[in-house]
Amino acid sequence: MTEPIIGQTREQAFDIGDFRRALGAFVTGVTVVTTIQPDGSPRGFTANSFTSVSLDPPLILVCIAKTASSYAVFSQTRNFAVSVLAEDQKSVSGVFASKAADKFNQVAWQARATGAPVIDGAAASFDCTTHEVVDAGDHIILIGRVIDFLHTSSSPLGYCRGAYVNFSLSQDALAAAGSRAQVGAILEHRDGLVLLDTPNGLQLPTGNKLEPSSDAASLRGVLTKLGLDVHLDFLFAVFESGGGQTPSVQIYYRGRVIDSGAAWIDSAIRIVPLMQIPWDELRDPAVRSMLERYVRERSEDAYGIYVGDTEAGTVQTLALAQ
Repeated sequence: MTEPIIGQTREQAFDIGDFRRALGAFVTGVTVVTTIQPDGSPRGFTANSFTSVSLDPPLILVCIAKTASSYAVFSQTRNFAVSVLAEDQKSVSGVFASKAADKFNQVAWQARATGAPVIDGAAASFDCTTHEVVDAGDHIILIGRVIDFLHTSSSPLGYCRGAYVNFSLSQDALAAAGSRAQVGAILEHRDGLVLLDTPNGLQLPTGNKLEPSSDAASLRGVLTKLGLDVHLDFLFAVFESGGGQTPSVQIYYRGRVIDSGAAWIDSAIRIVPLMQIPWDELRDPAVRSMLERYVRERSEDAYGIYVGDTEAGTVQTLALAQ
């Protein structure tokens, strides 16, 4: 578990940057909020401040900054729609987060019951009449009554700590790897990174598959044997290693140790501060390279996913949002 960053007391002024980063720890979806302006032209913007409010009546809400260029339009609109973007619609998110004048010419959309635009291919969409507009500090809360909706089996686009998150990639990677997989974890404890002492040097906890904990050869089984209670977050890297006709696939998650205060069960565990990793003791050069990227991205609080092999690959699409 990482060391908590303590916020300021209520008597002190908030550090807005730190407050924004703290809020960014909450994983959200990505939506596009749209309406039709009085002149008949469409208007829209990207938002992740969306949530359900009520089932009866069916109500949802979005929040809009008073400084936003769309504030005047949406604060007065009588109808609007919210499209929950699918994971392959990062480009759509980028378009509606930009100041482009021709946003609706760059994406496919259609009008539903209210006439508000709905983005084609979205994981879900909600067509609403305006139920209430609530003043809330430097934002307004736009509450909509849903009169029409659609949903699909597409995985939604996620967003966390300033980066897009692909929820289905981890399962796809595991399914594709099959019996050739080596599944590992980059785990942070409050005092540093979890590494294991082995006769061949330091390594990360790994297994031949993710689950179950009852299987001693799985990652969960290895962690259980070590006495580590962990929470795995997102996929961090997928790469081939070993060469030959049947190379193995290495899959690494990032996560954290849930510190119960109990002593470690296994003496092989070594907790190393992120900035004091003994790089020359890591036995696998591909893992060493991956951890160097992890430390770099950890300091920036913005992650990517490396996909490739031990020689070459790319860091893919946990792209920074615009």
